[in-house]
Amino acid sequence: MNSKEEIFQKVASVFEELFETAPELITLESNLYLDLDIDSIDAVDLVIELRKMTGKKIQPEDFKLVRTVQDIVDQVYSLLNEA
Repeated sequence: MNSKEEIFQKVASVFEELFETAPELITLESNLYLDLDIDSIDAVDLVIELRKMTGKKIQPEDFKLVRTVQDIVDQVYSLLNEA
């Protein structure tokens, strides 16, 4: 899982399975809070899933600026490709 497209597909499947989000709502431009109806508790669950997915600890401060699915993909990509 190294490409951003692969990461997007995995993130989309997490939204579908964990939050029962309709697949057609999940795009890179989707706002987590406005379009996908994610609340703060859901965000914690999402971070836990991303930690499982990447095998890396995700710092809360790294996730504070995340607003869209694209932001998640970029953060996960950075985590997976850091030295």
